[in-house]
Amino acid sequence: MRAWVYNPHSGGRPIPPTVRLRTEQRIRSHAEAHYAGKFRKLDIRFRGALCYVDAWVHEGTGPVHLCRLRFLGNEEKWSVAFYTYSHERYEPTFFPNGTLLGTPEEAFEVGAVYLQ
Repeated sequence: MRAWVYNPHSGGRPIPPTVRLRTEQRIRSHAEAHYAGKFRKLDIRFRGALCYVDAWVHEGTGPVHLCRLRFLGNEEKWSVAFYTYSHERYEPTFFPNGTLLGTPEEAFEVGAVYLQ
């Protein structure tokens, strides 16, 4: 028999429309307050339990994938995956404070390394 192990980087809950709206507003507000001029526009899209955040930086190029958030049922505690261009996929990661769960704004900070 296998032991159950908590993994915040799998599963999740579908993101309700009201949570999607609030989350998008929070990410956009944070990005504009702290990274104005570092991107032309943001794409924030939702699919099931996931929220993908991309930034359009340079004219004539595609988006820069920043991060992927996973909704676990609490708007203040999401997991985050960082897009690694070396492997061309999202890799589960910790928040800068060393925890597995954080806010959408903190998740944006993880991916914002690509905006520096």
